[in-house]
Amino acid sequence: MKFTRLEIAEIVLINSESFADDRGSFQETYQKERFTAAGIAAEFVQDNQSTSVQGVLRGLHYQIRQPQGKLVRVIAGEIYDAAVDLRRSSASFGHCVGNRLSAARPHQLWIPPGFAHGFYVLSQRAEVIYKVSDYYAEQWERTLLWNDPALGIAWPLLEGLPPILSARDAHGKPLAEAETYD
Repeated sequence: MKFTRLEIAEIVLINSESFADDRGSFQETYQKERFTAAGIAAEFVQDNQSTSVQGVLRGLHYQIRQPQGKLVRVIAGEIYDAAVDLRRSSASFGHCVGNRLSAARPHQLWIPPGFAHGFYVLSQRAEVIYKVSDYYAEQWERTLLWNDPALGIAWPLLEGLPPILSARDAHGKPLAEAETYD
């Protein structure tokens, strides 16, 4: 496994080697000792999986209490994944890291607690699996407005079409009005 820190150093791109032969392939996606050695000591308590069609944008989600670290990977299709730093004490507060994740490349993304997270589906269909470091708590869930100009996220929208959004995601709050972390 190779761990690469991105523009916001707490966000880590993880490249797991994939071994393929005529039977199929094998890939190690998590190994506690290697993750801990790379500075990712999260204890994962829940796995989530979503399936979405092309053009769906999910996010930007976070929990103001019980914040979740997320280990994100794509098992079918391709997405553009985005994380926004919501820690006011951070030098990168309000900054975003965006990355393409695809089932064709064995990459994962570690997004620590304190970030809003979302993704946009580029392929006809995508399946995303993510491990989280705390349980889902609906009462603490918040949504940051996906297209807030203050964030400057360069979503690669297909043919310039608007994304397919849930009602909750369409009515997210801009950064200036959002609850954030200390």
